[in-house]
Amino acid sequence: MKKFRRGFYTIFVILLVIACSLPGNTHLTKAKENDISTKVQPGIEVLLESHLDWIKGKRVGLVTNPTGVDSNLVSTVDLLYEHPDVNLTALFGPEHGIRGDQPAGAYVESYIDERTGLPVYSLYGSTWKPSKNMLDNVDVLLFDIQDVGSNVYTYIYTLGFVMEAAAEFDKEVIVLDRPNPTGGVRVEGPVRDADTVSFMGRFLLPVRHGMTVGELATMWNHEYNLGVNLKVAKMKGWKRTMHFEDTGLPFVLTSPNIPTNDTAFLYTGTELLDDTSLSTGLGTTKPFEMLGAPWINGEDLADELNGRKIKGVTFRATYFTPMFGKYQGQRVGGVQVHIDNKSSINLVELGLHLVDAMKDQNPEKFQMTSSYDSLIGDKRVRPMIVEDRSVEEITNLWKDELEDWVHNIRNQHLLYGPYPAKAQPYKIEGVLGILPYDLELAPGQSKELTLLGFDKNGKKLDINPSQLSWKVEGNIGSINGNTFTAEKPGTGMVTVNYKDFQAKRSVIVAQNIINNIRHSVNPGYARVVFDLNKNTDYEISEEKGLLILTVPYAEIGSPLLSNESKTVTIANSPTLSKVTFDIINGHTFEARFHLKVDKVKYEDPYFSNRIVIDLMNN
Repeated sequence: MKKFRRGFYTIFVILLVIACSLPGNTHLTKAKENDISTKVQPGIEVLLESHLDWIKGKRVGLVTNPTGVDSNLVSTVDLLYEHPDVNLTALFGPEHGIRGDQPAGAYVESYIDERTGLPVYSLYGSTWKPSKNMLDNVDVLLFDIQDVGSNVYTYIYTLGFVMEAAAEFDKEVIVLDRPNPTGGVRVEGPVRDADTVSFMGRFLLPVRHGMTVGELATMWNHEYNLGVNLKVAKMKGWKRTMHFEDTGLPFVLTSPNIPTNDTAFLYTGTELLDDTSLSTGLGTTKPFEMLGAPWINGEDLADELNGRKIKGVTFRATYFTPMFGKYQGQRVGGVQVHIDNKSSINLVELGLHLVDAMKDQNPEKFQMTSSYDSLIGDKRVRPMIVEDRSVEEITNLWKDELEDWVHNIRNQHLLYGPYPAKAQPYKIEGVLGILPYDLELAPGQSKELTLLGFDKNGKKLDINPSQLSWKVEGNIGSINGNTFTAEKPGTGMVTVNYKDFQAKRSVIVAQNIINNIRHSVNPGYARVVFDLNKNTDYEISEEKGLLILTVPYAEIGSPLLSNESKTVTIANSPTLSKVTFDIINGHTFEARFHLKVDKVKYEDPYFSNRIVIDLMNN
């Protein structure tokens, strides 16, 4: 019987080879060859095949979501949890949660994963940066999330916060790299201005950055002197010229409203309709592909846009009724964007053309909010759109600055070819960092600076203080040992040299000003926001029935000065009745949260130029 099976198998193989070689079946052979030649190996597969020594014997924390899968759609969580040589101890989830079931912007709680029994810590909600307690049982953090290539997609900033926490608490970071669905060639839009920051923190990128998450992490580690012990499990087979469908990898929706790789590609451009009275198609089966407004004539709009000869796309008139979100239940006229050639599409110009053409149909009904500044990253754009300036005139605003960023920053940290002209592959270098990352003080305030770094082999630098050379630029303060003391208001730079390493940290010296107090009552918690002129240190203490916030070296600014009662009443919260505030001891701002209970659980997530306190419902 065994001989028969062996002989039958041999005959079957011979017949299969003959069949595949016949003229009518040549497409089968070619298709198979193409599948093999274009198959990209994601970072998780490369890690387990070639770099298992990076994590062997270490406690592993994994930052992931449903996009963290191998080429056979097996979850990275399962691959690591079931591997005999991997000790997976904690899971961390970004916006939408580790299972991807939470809507955009939703407050995500931490919990225990039913499948593995591991703790799952949310990095979108009460905190964006892993805390010390979250990392107590972790030696190395792995990041495995599919990005979409836009500077307003939050996953990459979760990576940034993970890197900051890793440096602060002496943990390693390994990025399991994945493709950029918009490709790695084109870079478009303004480089974000620091005045338009919200979730993005210190990481300022153009709208379309054309980098993988591994390249972003590498760039940030050096450009922002983070001092992180960073490794990247690079993909095998990925080229900058590829779009997602070229990789041979399965596409997993990156968030609830990015269902296909075409959506992931278009998002970077069509998201630029957000923060206006236009619909991005949320609530339909084609979000970010079908776009419009109730007052738009689809046929006229399609004719106008097709007449503009926008490269790589064709527009079809369409009408749709969103099932949720903006214009829910209303008939919306607009267009569907059909992709002809991804390589020739300028996504930022596409988004601006859509806004311009839709606005022109009915300027009276077209509106933009001030949040559009944060969306596109340049405060000059919004007034120019309202003034009906041309798309070409708008994009010329940032042409020189973008080119400088591309050549002098981005192109120094690319891990994959083909490389742009005059660019070379990144060579692993050591890194030196300065903590804290936010050096913003009031006159008279002091801060001890901590140095940390690693050589190109990942070995921690044994820093000898006597070999440090400090320099303060800007006449804003002085350094004694490793302690910086702010003296005069202004902006400046602290620079330190150690052997062949150098690190810099920008400094802002200014009086802390509390400009406003805002609040909202949400399901599960009440949020109180203090708007400041800059980032600052603060303390939170507790007494029975009270939560007390103190900000040193502070004063009350406008419009908060107009609140003569120095009281903010909170309605409809089961835990908080009001917030009272004043200046005590001549220079300290104090806010007292009057609770309806003796004690409350609270969180203080990081926001630039704000203090945010979330009080949970008991």
